This record gives sequence, C-alpha cells and structure tokens, in this order.
Amino acid sequence: MQTNNKKREIFIYDGKDTMSAFKRTTHLGVFAHQDDTEFLAFHGILECYNAKDKFFSAVIVTDGAGNQREGKYKNYTDAEMMDTRKSEQRKAAELGKYATLTQLMHPSSEVKKGNDSVIDDLYYILMLTKPQVIYTHNLADKHDTHVATALRLIEAIREMPKEIRPKIVLGCECWRDLDWMNDKDKIILDVSKNQELARSLADVFESQIEGVKNINRAIFGRRIANATFSVHNTDTTHSTIAMDLTPLAHNDTLSIEDYILSFIDKFSDDVAARLRKFK
Repeated sequence: MQTNNKKREIFIYDGKDTMSAFKRTTHLGVFAHQDDTEFLAFHGILECYNAKDKFFSAVIVTDGAGNQREGKYKNYTDAEMMDTRKSEQRKAAELGKYATLTQLMHPSSEVKKGNDSVIDDLYYILMLTKPQVIYTHNLADKHDTHVATALRLIEAIREMPKEIRPKIVLGCECWRDLDWMNDKDKIILDVSKNQELARSLADVFESQIEGVKNINRAIFGRRIANATFSVHNTDTTHSTIAMDLTPLAHNDTLSIEDYILSFIDKFSDDVAARLRKFK
C-alpha cells in the first residue's frame, strides 16, 4: 500500500492480506486522533461487530504528538507519546474487530494547512475501501484539527468518481455537541447495545484519560443525556447525534460553509419563532 507518509502503519487484527482486508470494508471511520473513533463512531463499530457482511475500518490521520500529558505520561517525549497512542489504538482495533486500522501519522499542522499529501492518502484509502458509510468529525466542532480533518476528507471524496462515493457521510459530535440542532436535522444513532464493548474500548486510552480529562465518563454521560432528552428513540438508553454531511459528498458545487451555516440559521429561526409565539 502506497501512502505519502513513510511513518504510516497498517494493522489487521485477524491477519488477512492487506488488499482483501481493505476491500471488505463497508463502514469507515476517518478521524484526527487516536481514541476519536471509539468515542465518536461507536455506532459504526456496533453495526459491524461480529457481522458477516459488514466490516468496520478506521483511519487515524494525525500522529498524536501534541496531546496533553499528565500522571505517569507527564515526561514522555513526543516519540514516546506517539508510540503509546499507536499501541492503544491497535488494542482498540483488536477489541472492536476492525477490518483494518490505518494510522497515517501526519503532523496536525499539515492537516490544517491542507497539504495535498493528506488528501492523496485519504483518496487512496477511499478508493481501496469504497465504503458505503463514513463517520467523521462534524463541521461545527470547535477543535481545529477535527474540522480540518473532516474538510480534507470531503476534498478527497469529491475526487472520487460519483458512482462509487459513499452513500452516507456522518459528522459526529465531540468537542461541541450537536444537541443545538433542530430535531428534524439531527441524525440520531442508537448505541445502546453492548455497553461492555463500549466501556472496554473507551478504557483502552489510558494516556489520554489519566490526569488529563475523564473523556470516557463524559462520552457516556453525553450518550445517556442524548437518549434521555431527545424526542426521538424513546426506548434507547444511549445515543449519539450526527450531522448529515452526505450532500457535501455528492454535490461538488455545494458550499461547505453555506451548508453548515444553514443548520445554525434554522436553529436561530426556531428560537426566534418560539419567542415570538409566546411574547
């Protein structure tokens, strides 16, 4: 497999040959950092877990060198931190039975600049996997690298022949949740099943959790809150909210900025209408 970064790593937990492993992919997660997949795309992992006709693959775009370090990781060098996070991600891929795990190891700065090498690598993987469903970051997130990763992915998708582009592209909530969206615009993803697997995957990322933030607890709190306060899926106990990015993947002339801002405009209109109604 050819990619632009020689540091990239491919992990296939069941030992299947590389090309066959990529080609069996039906659901693909494309995220900035190690642990993003497990926290944001658990719906895709669940959809494929132990399925015979669905296979989940993950792509981690950045090298994880710049994350915070506390506790026993406080004095780790960038190289030690990258090795640790790669190892944690491999363990998660094995637990989740991912068809493939690709860690592209691009510096975050290169992703934010929009270097062609990042887009080329994503395009190459997309052409190998031809996934039906893609999970990535939502474009209203407040984390710069998350937004940049999603933008690079959309650019890569738009280079694919239209007839083989993914049928569904979902932008998942993380550093800004999506509860603010109008209900009719939300994609509600039920992640109630197999909570043992969900917690096992979350607990893998000790280097991110120890002494920094209890992200694993926060993610489960958000999932429970989503299921509790949403008017949708009243029987679910855990759910995540996604933004539909599919139109951006199929209409090359659709303005990304205008499309995302339309959700905010509709939210603003909804608030204003309710205030006027009862003023």
